[in-house]
Amino acid sequence: MLFNSFAFLVFALIVVPLFFLLSHKHRWKLLLVSSCLFYMYLIPIYILVLFAVITIDYFAAIQIEKAQEKHKKKYLLFSLFGNLGILFFFKYFNFFIDNVNHLNTTFPFIKSRLQHLDIILPIGLSFHTFQAISYVVEVYKGNQKPEKNYGIYALYVMFFPQLVAGPIERPQNMLHQFHEEKKFSFDAFFSGLRLILWGLFLKSVVADRLAIPVDAVYNSDSQWHGLAVLLATIFFAIQIYCDFAGYSYIAIGIARIMGFSLMKNFNHPYFSKNIEAFWKRWHISLSSWFRDYVYIPLGGNRVSKIVYIRNILIVFILSGFWHGANYTFIAWGLYHALLILLLLFISKLKFQLPNFLSILVTFFLVCIGWIFFRADNIHIAKSMILEIFHFSKGYSRLYTNNDIHGLPGTFLGLPFINFIYSLCLIPLFFYLENFICSKKINRFYSYPTYLKWSIYYLAILSIIFLGVFDTRQFIYFQF
Repeated sequence: MLFNSFAFLVFALIVVPLFFLLSHKHRWKLLLVSSCLFYMYLIPIYILVLFAVITIDYFAAIQIEKAQEKHKKKYLLFSLFGNLGILFFFKYFNFFIDNVNHLNTTFPFIKSRLQHLDIILPIGLSFHTFQAISYVVEVYKGNQKPEKNYGIYALYVMFFPQLVAGPIERPQNMLHQFHEEKKFSFDAFFSGLRLILWGLFLKSVVADRLAIPVDAVYNSDSQWHGLAVLLATIFFAIQIYCDFAGYSYIAIGIARIMGFSLMKNFNHPYFSKNIEAFWKRWHISLSSWFRDYVYIPLGGNRVSKIVYIRNILIVFILSGFWHGANYTFIAWGLYHALLILLLLFISKLKFQLPNFLSILVTFFLVCIGWIFFRADNIHIAKSMILEIFHFSKGYSRLYTNNDIHGLPGTFLGLPFINFIYSLCLIPLFFYLENFICSKKINRFYSYPTYLKWSIYYLAILSIIFLGVFDTRQFIYFQF
């Protein structure tokens, strides 16, 4: 079920009022049933996969608490193998088969070829798998008591606002909230609505509009050059941020209306002055997960230089592979690992650019990385990166007479007016992000009521008349 769909509007208008009408002791049951229905909206059978993960970790955590110290680790390993085994089967098994078959073609004396399994990746499997793992690890470390109520633990994994695309929550933040009685608050209600409105604006007006020229370039059989590839890549950088951050804002907003607090997942990453700062601001729940459960256990930066380099490479390659079973994602992770290591080297030279140039260079480097993320394969990614630096091949290739989307004579798949509108979204996006990032947003709350509501209505009208509603899924649903 998409947040930007009529079905979800009906769903929310039923669930939220019922939540406050029910007594506290029954509310978790409503949320659990609602979350199941929310998840089953697309492929109902995959709810069984989700409950398999829940059941494994529920019993593993209880056994960890009961077991003697020397036996605790086996229950932790049981949980890890169970969770990661399910994730591997659905997300990486066919990738593994492809690589085995490639080896078979390399060595002709091996005749057998393995067959793909006809399986579809359950939506959000990577997200709720990592959330479940964090629970068992925290119980193992003694930072969290195991939840004895199976239903409430299931709700921790399945809470519908953040079920399919995060934020990836920790048990210390979420579990206690399901036991606390929530009271309706007008402040939380309007604050949540503002977040939902902003998220819908980012998704429908910005992300899904920019997706059209991005798809025209990245999905086209024709060879685009120079400026076309550069513009499409910048558009994708804005698209993926507005798509994912838009989802996160909506999720946080819905939860806030009901009195729940979800962690902040983005902190204006495109205003980062270096790559390290970018990763502290981008998909915070995932980057902090890898930091706490992979990077620090490996030794972090309190090790020799060789081991530190190894740790950085492991974390970023795993982070890339988490996003998808494709070498493009591994290359994306490796690319960012190399940028982090390059930053370490440059920082020792005491060389520093002015703030504006630092932000601009960081944004450009991140954009180059997004090419690996968006391209279908390494060959296409490599070609597009090379094309960006060949402007002389043709600025005119922004325009084509080919019939794209049924429109003869288009600019990156868009009529001229729509193309100009898409270009204008870029400065608008950075202006609004800067307005929020620089804390000027606090002034907004002191505006006269009529002015604030005029802006709210303008945002709503923008979504209705300028938004794209073509059932396009959120990008991170595929992860």
